[in-house]
Amino acid sequence: MVISNWKNDRTGSALRGGNPTVMRRLSAGFAAIGDVQFLPGYSVLLVDEPGVERLSELPRTRRLAFLSDMDRLGEAVERACRRADPALRRVNLEILGNTDGFLHAHVWPRYEWEPDDLVRMPVWLYPQDRWSDGRFALGPRHEALRAAIGEELDGAPTVS
Repeated sequence: MVISNWKNDRTGSALRGGNPTVMRRLSAGFAAIGDVQFLPGYSVLLVDEPGVERLSELPRTRRLAFLSDMDRLGEAVERACRRADPALRRVNLEILGNTDGFLHAHVWPRYEWEPDDLVRMPVWLYPQDRWSDGRFALGPRHEALRAAIGEELDGAPTVS
């Protein structure tokens, strides 16, 4: 069966080299830039084993490698986003999996310029238009930040 839309199989398409959001291959996953960029630099770590739904399904060494990759991506996002926008407050790391049934981690940069009623709340409380409005969709204007995150990943130390 051929999947015509890479979004229907993000891990499989990454393994085949067909996921356009992938920035780098890491130890236990793929660092990808997020589909939406209302918080510039939003990234996702995709597990590199198709069919894995939960962190607990990985053997301990792979689990630790995935968590290390999550930390590595979080630090890369933090460094790149801080250079791009000094209003960066922090980076939030989340493994949820309530919507998409495959293991992945969200890396959310958070900024001082966010609305007062949302800046201290979970990103998931942002209005629906932020998730669906084309103004916030990943596009060519995000290439510089995407490249900066990738460069940070290239320079980040790996855990052996």
